[in-house]
Amino acid sequence: MTYIVGSHHVTLSVGKAQEDVDFHTKVLGLRFIKKTVLYDGNEPVYHLYYSNAAGDPSSVITTFPWANAGIYGVRGTNQAREVFLSVPAGSLDFWAKRLTEYGVENTPVEVFGQRRLNFAHPSGIEYVFVGNEGDPRVGYTGNGVSSENAIHGIHGVGIHVYDQDRSVEFGTEVFFAGSELAEEGDKVRFQVGDAAFGNWVELTGDRKDPQGTWRYGAGAYHHFAWNLDTLENQSEVKFDIEGAGYTDISELKDRTYFKSHYVRMPGGALFELAVTHNEGGWDCDESPEELGRAFMLPPQFESERDSIMSRLEPLRDEE
Repeated sequence: MTYIVGSHHVTLSVGKAQEDVDFHTKVLGLRFIKKTVLYDGNEPVYHLYYSNAAGDPSSVITTFPWANAGIYGVRGTNQAREVFLSVPAGSLDFWAKRLTEYGVENTPVEVFGQRRLNFAHPSGIEYVFVGNEGDPRVGYTGNGVSSENAIHGIHGVGIHVYDQDRSVEFGTEVFFAGSELAEEGDKVRFQVGDAAFGNWVELTGDRKDPQGTWRYGAGAYHHFAWNLDTLENQSEVKFDIEGAGYTDISELKDRTYFKSHYVRMPGGALFELAVTHNEGGWDCDESPEELGRAFMLPPQFESERDSIMSRLEPLRDEE
């Protein structure tokens, strides 16, 4: 039986590398767990990873800082847009105060009966804190954020679409969505896979914004990754998706820490089918205590280390 466990990670195209590190560690209090490079293309670009305390697959935010390369994206429709993060239900007042102290504008709202806090990454990407009761994932308590307030992990993904029906059809008939749909105003949401937390897909009907960027470009969401658990299950899910007619799906790509296929849903969002395999994991090239401290390169790039580092923006210690 094929299945999806839940979310794995989210990947964004952001602006400057240092402002991204400062935002995720100093403002949001996340753990910096990996500093490496984008594996695709010839332009050396950082790939930075942040997580909760344990680096749970459903907690990781990764970013590509594109501003130094002068490449910018457009936020629009038919594109993943919002980064939903799960926080303790009673922590939203703390976060509103903390964000304000750091000069980050924020707005409290209530959607689907849950309190939320809307704000934005320095590059403009939309973030949403969602208050949840009973989320067992343990937040990272560094950088002045206590365990009572720390971010549990991913809550889900917000996608803007021109046609919600086609995306719901993909979710319910092909992509392991639960049968229970909720609607509120211009939004529809459902859960994907078996997890209790971290796997919400929220579709916003959007026929006003321009077509969003699908390529790399600062200020735009790039992809949302799902946890396929095993390589065997991953292969079977790929086969099933292709069998449903969604044949524009990538070959298997080795990202060192996990292996992945990529497929684009009808609403434009790029989904990654990821597996943290036996030789992978965040600590396959660093000890658990030293995650994020060294600049890590895959073996095929190691001979180019000096050249790559000379073309990247130097990063200060995140602490």
